[in-house]
Amino acid sequence: MLRWLLTLALVLVTAGCLLAWGWYRHSLEQPMLLPADEVLIEVTPGASLRRVAAGLQAQGILHHPLPLLLHARLTGDDLRIRAGEYALYPGTTPRELLELLISGRVKLHPVTLVEGWTIDELIAAIERHPALRSTLETRDPETLAEVLGLPTPHAEGWFFPDTYLVPRGTRDTELLRKAHGLMKQQLERAWEARRDDLPLAEPYELLILASIIERETGRAEERSKVAGVFVRRLERGMRLQTDPTVIYGLGPGFRGPLTRTHLNTDTPWNTYTRAGLPPTPIALPGAAALHAAASPAEGDALFFVATGKPDGSHTFSATLDEHNAAVRIYRERLRRQRAAQDSGISAP
Repeated sequence: MLRWLLTLALVLVTAGCLLAWGWYRHSLEQPMLLPADEVLIEVTPGASLRRVAAGLQAQGILHHPLPLLLHARLTGDDLRIRAGEYALYPGTTPRELLELLISGRVKLHPVTLVEGWTIDELIAAIERHPALRSTLETRDPETLAEVLGLPTPHAEGWFFPDTYLVPRGTRDTELLRKAHGLMKQQLERAWEARRDDLPLAEPYELLILASIIERETGRAEERSKVAGVFVRRLERGMRLQTDPTVIYGLGPGFRGPLTRTHLNTDTPWNTYTRAGLPPTPIALPGAAALHAAASPAEGDALFFVATGKPDGSHTFSATLDEHNAAVRIYRERLRRQRAAQDSGISAP
C-alpha cells in the first residue's frame, strides 16, 4: 500500500512538473496582447525587468510575468536589459521581448532636414521634434558655430539635408554634429570632382555657391544652368544680383514681397550692392546643388528670370536685351495671373 501511495505521489509530482514546464514554455512563446499595430515602451536607466514586466501587466499586455522573470533569472538576462524606447508589434512573445531589451535595438525616429532651410528654420524644426532633446539656447549662426566647433565662424549651410534616424532623447547638438560630418564628406567629394577652371578658391566658396543655387531653383534640370550663369558672372567680375541673398541679408523676419528698396539696402549678403560671393552660405544645399556648383553647365547665358509658370521654371538669356524681354514676359504673366485671381478665372 505504501509503495502504491509513493508511486501515485511520484506520478502526480511528475505530472505537475510537466504541466508547470509546459505552462512555462507556452507562456514564453505565446504572443502578448498588444492593443495596436505598434506599442512603444520606455525602459528608463536603471529600471529592472521586474518593473518593465509589471508595467506591461498593468496595461494588459503581459498576463503572466512570472515565466518571463524566471527565464531571465535562469539565463542571467535579467541584469542585461538596456534603457531606451522599444517598439512592440503584434506577434511579439515574452521571449522576443527579452531578446529585444537585451539587444538595445531601440525605436528610431526620422528627423528630416530639408534642402534650402536656413539655420533659423532648421533649429525651429529641431525644437518642435518630439524625439529630440533641445539643449541649444540660440539660433544665432555665429554662436552655433562656436558651440559646435565648426571650421568657420558662421554655421549657416554646414548641415547636410537628409533624413536621420535617431533614438528618442537624442540631443540636438548630437544630430547637428552628425549632419555636419555628412556635409563635410559631401563637400569634400564635390570639391575633389570639381571643374578645374572654377573661379573658387576653397571648398567653403563652393558651399556658398551651392546654397545660392539651392535657393534659386528646385528644378533638377536647371541647377547646372543656374550654376553656369553664376560662374560666368564671377569670371567676368559681374555682380551675381540674386534675390535669395538679399532676402537672407534682411533676416529671418522678412516676409516679402521684395522691393527695389530692399535690393538697394546694403548688407554683407546683398549681391546687388556687393561684388563676388556673399560671406557665408544662405541655406542648406543638397547633394544635387553641390554637384551643380562643382560642375556648372557650359553656355553663354549670363541672366535668368522666372517664367511665372506653375512648374517654377526660368528663362535663361545671353544678353541684357534678351533678359529684359524675358522680364517683361514674366511681369505680363504675373499681371494676367493677378487679374485672373481677382476675377476668379484661371490664367496660363
